[in-house]
Amino acid sequence: MEELATLGTTVTELRFALDTFYFLISGAFVMWMAAGFAMLEAGLVRSKNTTEILTKNVCLYSIACVMFLLVGYNIMYVDNTEGGWLPSFGSLIGSQAADADHALESDFFFQVVFVATAMSIVSGAVAERMKLWSFLIFAVVLTAVIYPIEGYWTWGGGFLSAAGFVDFAGSGIVHMAGAAAAISGVLLLGARKGKYGANGEVHPIPGSNLPMATLGMFILWMGWFGFNGGSQLLVSDAENASAVAKIFVNTNSAAAFGAVSALLVCKIVWGKADLTMILNGALAGLVAITADPLSPSLLMSGVIGIVAGGVVIFSIVAFDRIKIDDPVGAISVHGVAGFLGLMLVPLSNADANFGAQLYGAAVIFAWVFSASFVVWFILKATVGIRVTEEEEYNGMDASDCGVDAYPEFVSIKSAG
Repeated sequence: MEELATLGTTVTELRFALDTFYFLISGAFVMWMAAGFAMLEAGLVRSKNTTEILTKNVCLYSIACVMFLLVGYNIMYVDNTEGGWLPSFGSLIGSQAADADHALESDFFFQVVFVATAMSIVSGAVAERMKLWSFLIFAVVLTAVIYPIEGYWTWGGGFLSAAGFVDFAGSGIVHMAGAAAAISGVLLLGARKGKYGANGEVHPIPGSNLPMATLGMFILWMGWFGFNGGSQLLVSDAENASAVAKIFVNTNSAAAFGAVSALLVCKIVWGKADLTMILNGALAGLVAITADPLSPSLLMSGVIGIVAGGVVIFSIVAFDRIKIDDPVGAISVHGVAGFLGLMLVPLSNADANFGAQLYGAAVIFAWVFSASFVVWFILKATVGIRVTEEEEYNGMDASDCGVDAYPEFVSIKSAG
């Protein structure tokens, strides 16, 4: 009996170690998505704004990690009422539960990279005309308060979870929320100079480095395996390991079908293979499958990717027609495809229903949009959120950072 007890303890400890390690590795994959967002956005903005957008991405990730550690994680997960709407407000990450499947710190690490992802979505949509410091102040509020509150409502056991809302890895909680924060800022910020003509013309503003944007997309695609696969939370038994494998395949399929769908739509509509649209098609497939990457069949995940990859192109065009300027298509990729993913969940998940999905999506969007709008409005009325016309014309690298990403020449002083 003593040997059996010792064996049982050893197995329990091994499972704890394996699940903790899987959580940490998944978190590291999602953290690497920060590099993907940085490369994607740097490639899709003009060269004169590249250093500034990279600075935003480095700083927003760091701010997210600081604020979620100090208050955000506690708001989202610690000592909250089951089925409630108002979280407790405390600090730090609490203490380890005696019956936990993994180390508490691994859970925090996995969650903190998600909040950074939500904030990364905002940076691309407001690129090339927003003040750096206003953006960073907003990042503090979103990552410390706005995101953790809506995260509690579902993943923390709040009222949306009790209502039957299903969002496995964050199509709504992370991606649509980030898009809601972005569109509220864009509406107050306005479009880039020269983007739209007086008679409704849309003037394309090409990005500076499509190889870099493509690299960014592939980094995000890779990181998504941690994003969705890690959300299974466990991998130490046959059932969970099989689930993780299916999640990986479904995630990959949705991205691939999304890219092919975008390619075909571009060919049919414009007769060209638009690389930027293909990149966004792959990302839209990833965002849409994130709502539930486990329940769909392998073919159904492809269908989700096909729908998302096609819809995102028409969404990007539609936003341009109503003069909502989004340099990287973030609102369409993460907002529209995120909502689409939520609404497709009941097609393959018997535990989900359209009413609960629509309710959850509406609540998340309404909260994040309205709270973000208030913050943006206060910033606009006080320190301002938009750079001057001269700073926008010269590029934000010069005004905000003082360093050019692509200097035309480098002068080297001789030792003599």
